[in-house]
Amino acid sequence: MPSNVPTVVEYVINRLADLGIDRVFGVPGDYAFPFDDAIEKCDRLGWVACANELNAAYAADGYARVYGASILSTTYGVGELSALNGVMGSKSQRLPVFFLVGSPSTQIQRQGLVTHHTLGDGVFNNFQAISAFACCVSTNLTPDNVIDEMERVIRDALRFSQPAYIIVPMDYAVMPINGTPIKGLPLATVKRAKSDPASLEAAINFVMGKVNAAKNIVALASNLISSYGLTKQFTDFLDKSNIAFAATPMGKGVTSESHPNYLGIYSGATSSPKDLKTVIESADLVFDVGGLIPEDINTGYWTNNLNPEKTIVLGDHFVKLGGTIFTGVGLEDVLIGIIQRIKPVAKLATSERPSLLPMTGNSADPTTSANFYPRLQRMLRAGDVLVAETGNCMLYLTPMLLPESVGFQTQALWGSIGWATPATEGICMANKGGRTILVTGDGSHQLTANEIGTMGRYGIKPIIFVLNNALYGIEVVVSETGWKYDDLAKWNYSQLPSVMGCSNWFCVKVSTVAELDAAIEKSNSFDGASYIEVMIPASESQPVPVQLQNHVYKTNIPA
Repeated sequence: MPSNVPTVVEYVINRLADLGIDRVFGVPGDYAFPFDDAIEKCDRLGWVACANELNAAYAADGYARVYGASILSTTYGVGELSALNGVMGSKSQRLPVFFLVGSPSTQIQRQGLVTHHTLGDGVFNNFQAISAFACCVSTNLTPDNVIDEMERVIRDALRFSQPAYIIVPMDYAVMPINGTPIKGLPLATVKRAKSDPASLEAAINFVMGKVNAAKNIVALASNLISSYGLTKQFTDFLDKSNIAFAATPMGKGVTSESHPNYLGIYSGATSSPKDLKTVIESADLVFDVGGLIPEDINTGYWTNNLNPEKTIVLGDHFVKLGGTIFTGVGLEDVLIGIIQRIKPVAKLATSERPSLLPMTGNSADPTTSANFYPRLQRMLRAGDVLVAETGNCMLYLTPMLLPESVGFQTQALWGSIGWATPATEGICMANKGGRTILVTGDGSHQLTANEIGTMGRYGIKPIIFVLNNALYGIEVVVSETGWKYDDLAKWNYSQLPSVMGCSNWFCVKVSTVAELDAAIEKSNSFDGASYIEVMIPASESQPVPVQLQNHVYKTNIPA
C-alpha cells in the first residue's frame, strides 16, 4: 500500500476541510484519539479544546450559523451523549454540524468485551442509535465505504441543513482507505439541492399567477434563509419586487433591518411595531420564505393568524399554498426563478416604522433594562453579530431595531439556556470581519461560564454583557412568581475571566448609568475582550405583557 494513501480518519478530516471549515470543536478522548491526531496534523484545521462536550456542541452550532457548516468531535458514549443537547439544538435551527465520534475497535466489539464508556453489556450500537436521531444522516465508516459514504453524508447534511453523525471504530480509523480520494469544493460553491425542472417551472408559474392577481403583497423571513446561505438571494428578491417584509423572531437578522422595505418583527400579538400584526394578516398574499415555524415565541404564543389560502410557503424543498403543493424544488432555485420574472409591486405595504429605543436614565440612576438596551443598540456597528441568550434578554432584543449589516443569533425554538456563551465562541471564530457581542442572563451564564477559559486560551475577543438579576428571570414569564427555586447562587461574575486565565480582558461590574456608559465607551475602543457585569433589579417588569403571561401559564397548566 503506497505511503501517501490516507487513513480513514485522515480522509474524513481532509474531505470536510475541503468545505472551507477551519475549526473543530471538541473534547479529546481515547476512542477518538485517531480523529484528534488527524485533526492536529491537518494544516487546514485548528483544534478548539472546549471545557466539555456540551460546550463544544454549542460552539460548533455558533460557528455553523456564520460559516454555514461546522465540525464537532467527541469520544464514544460519555462524550457523544454529553454533546447531544447541543446537537439537537443545531437540528432544530437547521444547521449542518458534522459530528465525529470514535468508538471501540471492531475486535473489542466482535468479542463482546466489557470496556469503559459502555453499560457493561457487550452492546456497542445503542449510543449510535441515540446520536443518529439527533441528525438527518448517519454512517459507520470502514476503509471500504468511507469515500462513498462521505459523499452521501455531506450531500444530505447540506441538502437538509441538519447535523450528520459519523462514527469510526478505532482500528478502522487508522487503516488506509480503499479507492480514489475525492477533492471537494468550498461550501459557498456547493449547490445544496437540485430541483426537478418540470416541477420547478410549474411551481414558479403558479407563484407568478398568484402574484399577478394580488394587490397587497408582503413577505416573511425565516431562519432557513440564512441556514441555506440565501441572504443575498432573498435581498435580491426584495429589491426586485419592492415587496415589504417582516422577520419572524427566528428569522431576525437574516437580512439588514435598515432595508427600506423592512417592517419589523411579526409574531402575532407580540409583533413589533404593534400594528404589524394587522398589516401582515390583512395582506391578500403573503410570501412565507423558508417556512414559519409555529413555535410559541415565534408566533407570539400562538396568537398569529395567517390565512393558509393566502400564504405561499417557499419551503426548503417545496412550494405550498393551501392544498396545492409542489415538491422536488429547492428554495434557492425557486427564489432565483421568481426574481427573474417578478416586477415591482404597485403598492408597498406599510406600518409604523421601527425606530431606536428612547434613551432613559440619568448618570446616578441604577442600571435597568430600560436604560441598558437603548445604549446597547447605539453601540452596535456594521459587521457586528449580536448574540441573545434564551431568556428575558432574547425577548427584549428580538424587537430591537438593528443598524445596517448587524447580524443576530438566538435559539428561540430549542431554547437551551447556557447555549449562548459557548455559541459566542464559535461565532467569534467564524465572524472574522466584525465584533461578536453577547447578552446573557446570569442564570443561563452559570450553566456554561467555564467556556470563558477556552475563549481566553484561543485569544478571541468577544464583548460579553452578563445581566445580573440574581434569578432565572425567564421562569417568571412561564410560571407563577415567588418560588425560591428561581433564585441563583451569587457569583462575582466580573472576576471570572481572571480566574479562568484570560489575559488582556477588560472586566468590570456596573450598577449605575454612568458606569454603564463608561464601560461601553471603553469596550468600543479596547483592543481585547470585554466582560461587563450589569446589575439589573430582580423586581423589574418582565418583557411580556401580563395578559400573555397568564395565557402561557394557563395553556401549560389548564384549570
